[in-house]
Amino acid sequence: MPGVDDLGQLIREMRPVMKERDLVFCSLGYRQLLELPIDPILSFKEDEGITLVVHSDVADRLGLEYTGVWSRIVLTVHSDLEAIGFLAKITETLADEGISCNVVSAFYHDHLFVPADRAKDALNALKKLSHLYRDA
Repeated sequence: MPGVDDLGQLIREMRPVMKERDLVFCSLGYRQLLELPIDPILSFKEDEGITLVVHSDVADRLGLEYTGVWSRIVLTVHSDLEAIGFLAKITETLADEGISCNVVSAFYHDHLFVPADRAKDALNALKKLSHLYRDA
C-alpha cells in the first residue's frame, strides 16, 4: 500500500504519538557493537562509527558516552518516502517553538527525536498544527 504524498492530507491525518522517553545517541565501533548485549531502537552506519539510539539506562549500564537525552515522537500517518514538504513543515513548526529535532524516516512513518525536556511542548505544537489543517 503506497503512502500519502499530499502535504495537506499528511498534516491533517498525522497523529503524533510519544513512544519512548530517555533515549540517547551513542557512537560505537563495529567490533564494540558486536561485543555488547544491546538491542538499539535505531542503528545507522557512518564513516566514523555506528550511531545507536538506546535507552539512557542501557547506555549508563554499558558505560556508553552520550550528551543529550531525547524522546521519540512518531507521526502515525503512512507517509510516502517521496512526499515533498512534510518534514519541512514539521521541523519549521518545532523551530518556531525553539525545539530542536532529529528526524528519521522509515518505511511507514516519520520518527522525531526531540529533547526530552521539550517533548510535551513538541507534541502539543504538532497536534495544534494538525488541528489547524483539519479546521481549514
